[in-house]
Amino acid sequence: MEAVLGQVEQLPALMAVSRSALVRDWDSLTLDRALEWARYFQHLHDRFRTRPRLREALGRRLRRGQPGPLLGFPQLGRCPQLLGLALLENRALPPAACRRLLHSLLQPAAAEVGPEPRGLVLLARRKAASSLLALPGGPPRPPEGLEPQLQAEAQLLLSRLREEGQEVEPAGEAAERLRWLSGVLEQLPQPRAFGVVAAALLLLRRGSGAEQAGGRGRDGSSLDGNQESAAGEECVAGPLLSWLLGNLERFSAFCLFLPGSLLASLAGHYSQLSRPYLDLLTGWGNHLVYDPLQGRWVKSSLDKAELSWEELRERFSCLCQGSAMLRGQTQAALKLLKGQDGDFNVRGLSVWTDVLMEVEESLRKEAER
Repeated sequence: MEAVLGQVEQLPALMAVSRSALVRDWDSLTLDRALEWARYFQHLHDRFRTRPRLREALGRRLRRGQPGPLLGFPQLGRCPQLLGLALLENRALPPAACRRLLHSLLQPAAAEVGPEPRGLVLLARRKAASSLLALPGGPPRPPEGLEPQLQAEAQLLLSRLREEGQEVEPAGEAAERLRWLSGVLEQLPQPRAFGVVAAALLLLRRGSGAEQAGGRGRDGSSLDGNQESAAGEECVAGPLLSWLLGNLERFSAFCLFLPGSLLASLAGHYSQLSRPYLDLLTGWGNHLVYDPLQGRWVKSSLDKAELSWEELRERFSCLCQGSAMLRGQTQAALKLLKGQDGDFNVRGLSVWTDVLMEVEESLRKEAER
């Protein structure tokens, strides 16, 4: 035990070196040895965390003559992430060692992926992804014009959701993943959280689209592996959609935050979103009134009407430019709303008559091109 205590006593020195200029002499092999020590300290934490006397002894030895910030027993379990974060912030780390570090943080060993501490693991991976994107030869431009850092955060979130699904029992899988996801997203500013969720759903959509394109064998039969993958992606999308749709105020803010083209893309792929989104647009449109002096639809009150006439028309147009199913659903909804308002074919009497006329005219022009 004395040998273990002596080894633990070296952790503060290792952390101090990771923040110093001494790392400029580190190569990939030196970095690997440092990370191995960090994983060893993490192993000690997991081994002794249920033994109070040994925990106290390790904690006392850690606090002995520390040159840097105080470390305690809980920090032993976070060593790989603490060391990685310190090195990521140290500009003296050579490029080869830095790339090795990024690979380690983005693809950790199986032993490092555990339920504790999830927040720090995600933070370390997020910082590593951001650093990687800043290097030459980073990932390609993300779809839908999403900024690279947002795409990286979304990829990390999807990766962690998949891991979460493997860690919990099937009976409580959905509730547990939703609880974890809510905790993570509530730590982000709301606009950022909406951007990350939208990017994650878009990345899932792009992945499933690629699988469908190449998901058949030479005999035309569907490949079982792709079917299983699609089912797995559906399980990952489930918590994201539940988080969005579980709170009407949140979903409304999400739809106001995103552009109409992106929402139409999501609604066309995730059928769970199309009906709630149409209901929101209906509620917003009902707060518009026709101003005969201006000859156009205006907001009845600033605190109730979320969209202007132009914005409402643009969003319905985006929905009608999507898949055939989404276009049909949108046109059917508009025709029903027009009928409820009297089914007039004269502009200015019903906002839904005017929206439907605008949409159909736009579709006719596109067909003629």
